[in-house]
Amino acid sequence: MKRQDFRFFHRLRVRWAEVDMQKIVFNAHYLMYFDTAVADYWRALALPYEEAMHQLGGDLYVKKATVEYHGSARCDDQIDIGMKCARIGNSSMVFTGAIFRGDALLISCELVYVFADPATQTSRPVPQALRDILTGFEAGDAMVTIKTGAWSELGEHAGVIRTAVFIKEQGIPMDMEWDEADATAIHAVAYNGLGQPIATGRLLQHAPGSAKIGRMAVNRVLRGASLGRGLLQALVAQAEQRGDTEVLLHAQRSAEGFYARLGFTPRGEVFDEVEIPHIEMVRNLRGS
Repeated sequence: MKRQDFRFFHRLRVRWAEVDMQKIVFNAHYLMYFDTAVADYWRALALPYEEAMHQLGGDLYVKKATVEYHGSARCDDQIDIGMKCARIGNSSMVFTGAIFRGDALLISCELVYVFADPATQTSRPVPQALRDILTGFEAGDAMVTIKTGAWSELGEHAGVIRTAVFIKEQGIPMDMEWDEADATAIHAVAYNGLGQPIATGRLLQHAPGSAKIGRMAVNRVLRGASLGRGLLQALVAQAEQRGDTEVLLHAQRSAEGFYARLGFTPRGEVFDEVEIPHIEMVRNLRGS
């Protein structure tokens, strides 16, 4: 088993609490590493696990787990866990995994899951939609589709995400979240392979030649999976197409680094918006 056998990797650093008296990782922790990698694998599929399984009408249960030891990881080692769906049966799915330190194979595993009715835990056929997502991911297909359009087209799905993130999660009053700008903005919504809306944002005409991006929201369990980056790029492309010379946004301070990595720079002083610290950030558009 080699690194090139995998297209998905989860990276972590071994902690002192995970090693034994010999200063090598306690054997049972490797199953925890693989379980963590599987959770990130679902994020790479752009599937919020609980919502996805509810729509699919089932859940996954571990039937069998086997681990083979080839070497040992030590404290402070940086290790990569490769994971892939190797086979899909009628109601079962087989995942293979491997832990590497650099190119050195340390641990390999096989995990067998059964798709089943969550109430009775009796097996069910793996839904075709899930089969298509898994095989598509392993073949290198994109897991997310981004649509841009008017509120009349995308507002229902954008509203679901904004309600979950801004109103329920961040506690923003409902009457402060919805405004008249939605009717004239260009909206972007990201969808996963099940057609579930998982992220959104909007583009306003702030001033002549100046666009403003706002209401950026990503499903909580899918953050860190580059959904925000894709949305931002789609909205910036809309601003460029419109001929704007700059695009600005009001970034929550916790997200300032994310926007900086995408070419936005701070402008002005920190201010409160809906009682949350923000800073204006701007990006000049080339070729405009």
